[in-house]
Amino acid sequence: MNETDRLTIIPVSGFRQMTTFIQLPRRLYAGLPGYVPPLDLTQRDLLTPRKNSFFRLGRAQYFLAMRGNRAVGRISAQIDPVSMEHYGEPVGFFGALDAIDDLEVVSALLDAAGTWLRQYGMKRMRGPQTLDSNGEFGMMLEGHHAMPMVAMPWHPQWLPGMMDACGATKVRDLVAYQMRTGPDAEEAHLVPASLRLGEGRLGNVTTRGLRMDRIDEDGEILRTLYNDAWRNNWGSIPLAREDMQSMIVEMKPILRPEHFVLIEQAGKPVCVALVVPNVFDISADLNGDPSPLGWLKLGKRLLRHEFHSARVILLGVSSALDGTALGAIMPALAITELMKRGRSLPYRTIELGWVLENNLPMRRLIERITPEPCKRYRVYDLSLED
Repeated sequence: MNETDRLTIIPVSGFRQMTTFIQLPRRLYAGLPGYVPPLDLTQRDLLTPRKNSFFRLGRAQYFLAMRGNRAVGRISAQIDPVSMEHYGEPVGFFGALDAIDDLEVVSALLDAAGTWLRQYGMKRMRGPQTLDSNGEFGMMLEGHHAMPMVAMPWHPQWLPGMMDACGATKVRDLVAYQMRTGPDAEEAHLVPASLRLGEGRLGNVTTRGLRMDRIDEDGEILRTLYNDAWRNNWGSIPLAREDMQSMIVEMKPILRPEHFVLIEQAGKPVCVALVVPNVFDISADLNGDPSPLGWLKLGKRLLRHEFHSARVILLGVSSALDGTALGAIMPALAITELMKRGRSLPYRTIELGWVLENNLPMRRLIERITPEPCKRYRVYDLSLED
């Protein structure tokens, strides 16, 4: 075999190899319809231990697939003690899987990640997720040409078939929906007038937005309510204080009071939703690594809040309302409030994702507004036992 054709898998070490790891997807997928590269800066923050609160307890190893001197694929392998404690099973994770259309490359990358996880006693490998399920989660199956969205992964169409060929099995599918908002959008009547906030039987149920001068306090309310609401949902792991603090630092420059919906019953928080602007709206034409002029453009767009879409990243209802009529309508109330907010914000589209494929109550609710998912993702398992 020609030396330039020989495939090797190397662990990432040092700044230069890490830069290759970060930039590889846009080198591999440049020109593919639907692909829009994320900013290198945000990816470096996601993957660097001193920047990501995941590494407070977790650990990860990154790998590059090389043909001679050319990088042709990448993968991460990670151990998440929070997830293992939450679910009580020795499952490791892989993520950041990107590769050329070559089964040998994908198979070798999965083998490298699995070998690294076995040394820590993992029996199964699940993913892709970068780096945990609160980050980029699942492999894209459908929606390659849909609007790119913050923290939602994009994969080429050849990767899912290669996962099947490597013996990976489906664990869950996740879907995302896009709602039209703004002054021209049709009003969604998800709840009857007698059950709208501040009216009729819901007179003691109120809503408010984010308090920018007390953002840390509201962040803790959000974290506590989200952890309570999602404690039994498949795939979710609890958010730690450090996770929420990192999110606040990262998102504070783009957050507005209208991005936060807190519903309270008699002054007690019972439902929460958080929307974040879609960074691709202001960065898509900068190709991931802006020039100095590009950074000036990005800063100007950020200051002017030139976003036209956003994503609901957190939505949860207090477990105190489980099994009650009020608990059943809370997601509808929250979504209705979000759509009302859309009239005062520049957004024309809000994406709801990810939603578990078997979460039929939530899907039926959303499909009263938008009947079909715009994207579908899959989470896979691979056995690490002989």
